[in-house]
Amino acid sequence: MELESFSLFAGAGTQTQGESSTISSGAYLAISPDAGQLIAMFLKIVNAKKTIEIGVFTGYSLLLTALTIPDDGKITAIDVDRTKYEIGLPIIQKTGVGHKINFIESQALPVLDELIQDPKNEGSFDFAFVDADKVNYWKYHERMMKLVKVGGIIIYDNTLWRGYVALPEEDVPEKQRASRQSVIEFNNSISADHRVEISHASVGDGVLICRRIC
Repeated sequence: MELESFSLFAGAGTQTQGESSTISSGAYLAISPDAGQLIAMFLKIVNAKKTIEIGVFTGYSLLLTALTIPDDGKITAIDVDRTKYEIGLPIIQKTGVGHKINFIESQALPVLDELIQDPKNEGSFDFAFVDADKVNYWKYHERMMKLVKVGGIIIYDNTLWRGYVALPEEDVPEKQRASRQSVIEFNNSISADHRVEISHASVGDGVLICRRIC
């Protein structure tokens, strides 16, 4: 099955015309197919079995992960909006991988903090994918450093932010400036983090790949 062939915006077949318009206008919120292929490769490299995803949207990256990990693998998927997830859910169900997914409708930080309180979760995740509110990326990163094992992979999406990170602020649309600044600050902070090795790949909207080393 070709992972890049999935289109959860039009392929689910359950959305109304208004819902389809909404999804199309927010399509940039999903990862690109080339970024998806890269994620699948890393999942295979680390033999990921237990993963966590922050920010689900319609579930393209979630489906990709579920198809890649073993049949007894588990994904903790966190998003504030279940309605978008349910648009892609019919495809997830048709592929027979829904049993791998534990979807939690919530803000991510409280869920992550609850996971951290249980000692058995420390260093228990093989892989994490973060595609959520950029202002909280560093807070998510600090929690990933407790949940993802040494040698595990964490991937952050949108770390080039449509290329705006490379432009002077005055050349960036005003409504994009706050997110651009959050992404720049996160990129600068993680580049100085001795706990990870990083690679910044210019696929999709930019993905920052971290390997936890301590």
